[in-house]
Amino acid sequence: MEKLPFYHALKVVENVCIGCTHCINVCPTKAIRVKSGIADIDKNACVDCGECLKACPVNAIIVEQDDFNQIFSFKQRVALLPTVLLGQFPDEITEEQIYSVIQEMGFTHVFEVDEAVDLLIEGTKEYMRKHPQMRPFISSFCPSVVRLIQVRFPSLVENIVRLKPVVDISSQFYRKKLIDEGFNNDEIGIFYITPCAAKIAAVKSPVGEEELLIDGVINMDFIYNKVMLSIKKNSKEKQNISNYRYLSKTSIEWTLTNGEASQYSGRCLAIDEIHNVIAFLDKLENEEITDIDFLELRACDRSCAGGVLSTENRFLAVERLSKRANKDIKKQKETEEMYDTYRPYLLNNMAISEIEPRSILSLDSDMMIAMDKMKKIQRIMRVLPGIDCGACGAPKCKVLAEDIVQGKAKMTQCVFLQKMLTKEELISPQESFDISERTWGKGRFEKKSLKG
Repeated sequence: MEKLPFYHALKVVENVCIGCTHCINVCPTKAIRVKSGIADIDKNACVDCGECLKACPVNAIIVEQDDFNQIFSFKQRVALLPTVLLGQFPDEITEEQIYSVIQEMGFTHVFEVDEAVDLLIEGTKEYMRKHPQMRPFISSFCPSVVRLIQVRFPSLVENIVRLKPVVDISSQFYRKKLIDEGFNNDEIGIFYITPCAAKIAAVKSPVGEEELLIDGVINMDFIYNKVMLSIKKNSKEKQNISNYRYLSKTSIEWTLTNGEASQYSGRCLAIDEIHNVIAFLDKLENEEITDIDFLELRACDRSCAGGVLSTENRFLAVERLSKRANKDIKKQKETEEMYDTYRPYLLNNMAISEIEPRSILSLDSDMMIAMDKMKKIQRIMRVLPGIDCGACGAPKCKVLAEDIVQGKAKMTQCVFLQKMLTKEELISPQESFDISERTWGKGRFEKKSLKG
């Protein structure tokens, strides 16, 4: 059965893209090519890490979000917040003010997803106890890392902890709670405020889950700007609400680097930033690193504080959240309710199904054909210049060679080979020019005036 493409929140705005090579050079899965002067993202290889978005000099790569007004299609409107959202605001703005403004925007309920952390820790410890042979356990927290393992490290897929992340547990909790209060399921709309593109993709096409638990996703920078504008307009008023809930230190620090790894016994490591994660997974796959019990892997530098939809400097956001975690805290009523009333229900519905590998490294399902293609790649690499200039529209010479063998590119896309073939009169200058136009677009070769 053919696997469906991943959903992706990262989109290229074609009329803005200038066809530079910034994005193809930073993509950790080599998922981007330049075609007809526009960046083209391979949907089966992209992991929505957002490195391309950060590298784009003209903001041609964006994170698509749902229409905010769709929240008003529901009678009960729940905003699920990542704790890192509260770390975006200056110290003088209180958590109560942020909650209040979000409710004024139209939500009937506001809930921080990291309130579900204690339940997930309990579930994860039980999972580890039941499956000791699956060490090292790899956290499923970061959807970008889960997808990275699927496409680039498929042999490690079985090590991923098959439990729902806190956002899904929180969604299940709040939906069940409102249904128990007498609301119909179709009256309840649950919306997640996301710090990154990968979590949008995870909501839209969840890995290991059949049911969509969240009705919509709203970008964190959009909510931040709305909240800041409202607070500035009403700066003399101190908005306070009675249903604000105090989180535990563990809950607040969960989204930060070492938030998970610090909760489990044994040799537990925390690695952040996707290139660091890849380097570590390479060693793990090659068995250069052993005797690890648990791995917390995050695609963003400083974890969610460095998400592509964050507005604040990631180091300042971490500092603010650390301050919040160290305040005097109270045991919140909502979390007590989650434990006392809904604990069995949530623990029984925490597991996800098997996570399928989706390797982009496999040249062919037939071993003999794959070996033949590997030999062809090696032969092509002896001809290509090996300087990884990107002028062919691929990030590296080896990637171009792989594309050629897979029928996705041609040898003549290499500008060095074009020059050699033109010199030997095997292709005409016009043919060489036409090939370059197919890669870089016609507009790139229009004559530009040096005057003015």
